[in-house]
Amino acid sequence: MSCCPPNGACKPKPSPPSAATGAVSGISELLEAQQLGTDQKGVLDSVKEYYGEVLTTSDDLKTSACCTAGAPPPLVRDALKRVPDEVKAKYYGCGSPFPMGIEGLRVLDLGSGSGRDCYVCAALVGERGSVTGVDMTQAQLAVARKYADEYCSQTLGYAAPNMRFVEGEIEYLDKAGVPDSSVDLVISNCVINLSPDKARVLREVYRVLAAGGEMHFSDVYCDRRLPAEVRTHPVLLGECLGGALYMEDFVRLCRQVGFLDPRTLSSSEIEVRDKELKGLLGDARFYSITYRLFKLPEAIETLCEDYGQACKYKGTIPGAPHSYVLDDHHTFQAGKWYEVCGNTAAMVGDSWMGKHFEVVGDRSTHYGLFACGPAPAAAPAAPGGACC
Repeated sequence: MSCCPPNGACKPKPSPPSAATGAVSGISELLEAQQLGTDQKGVLDSVKEYYGEVLTTSDDLKTSACCTAGAPPPLVRDALKRVPDEVKAKYYGCGSPFPMGIEGLRVLDLGSGSGRDCYVCAALVGERGSVTGVDMTQAQLAVARKYADEYCSQTLGYAAPNMRFVEGEIEYLDKAGVPDSSVDLVISNCVINLSPDKARVLREVYRVLAAGGEMHFSDVYCDRRLPAEVRTHPVLLGECLGGALYMEDFVRLCRQVGFLDPRTLSSSEIEVRDKELKGLLGDARFYSITYRLFKLPEAIETLCEDYGQACKYKGTIPGAPHSYVLDDHHTFQAGKWYEVCGNTAAMVGDSWMGKHFEVVGDRSTHYGLFACGPAPAAAPAAPGGACC
């Protein structure tokens, strides 16, 4: 099987990073926007073609990277049933970046594509909330806009549409007209790996988020740094594998931007079905991971520190009356107190989730490093507490 796109047209590869002595690598490569080579326009053009012309539906994909693994929450499943079929057919996401309890929030979707996730969020935020999708592919935007007004007015019964779609690049949200501190929640679904300047994407997200806001997104990551020939391969790039970040480099990048404590919500391994592509990738393993990044200036630290704080979930988030999963090692049962580190206390108490939690204690006394140890799966904290 050829690893050219389905239409048989293999475009020239984006220029690979320099192999010369002294070439940047790892986090430096990301900060200098050279992870996918030096030809940023070539990368963007390749992505536009793959998603605007090569792929007609998700059936054309060669891997499971752009396919959501696992069933979404019941409220999301109910909302998906009402999304127009054409919008769903051209969906290429890898996760379910939908936190529950977002009624009234201002949501921004990066690389919104056909708009599937925006349609879901339009239902979840209600008539008082708003949803903006940003995408650079005109063919995808045409599908997203085609049903938007009718969906909001007739399907959801709103007096006015609460959803809009803007043409733009996710690296330049300023040029797309997104002001500073103007959104409460940023979502993205298997898109940032396609960007030639991931550092700028995260900096822009930090800029547009209001204090207490969150980036809640799914993307593709790798267990190692990939060689240049893999990163610049047009099909591997389009299939969301070529641009996959080494997981530890992603954490380093987050901290450079200001998201000091990235939290993993869920993770699943990706299957590469195409034998030729598997041969190119070697032993590299890929994962679809949903991360939570909180903008809480002065409240989040790089390590979990102990201030003697505790929190209690009120059981008030829709779809989660009995317990709430913050991340892969924090599940809070309703009505039960948990000892938590300062970062977790800030995430549940000072973010958009604050009305759903009660937090006691402040930071007036420091007791040292919080005794933490990540569990392999989400679980209630033991009497001594468990943090990241």
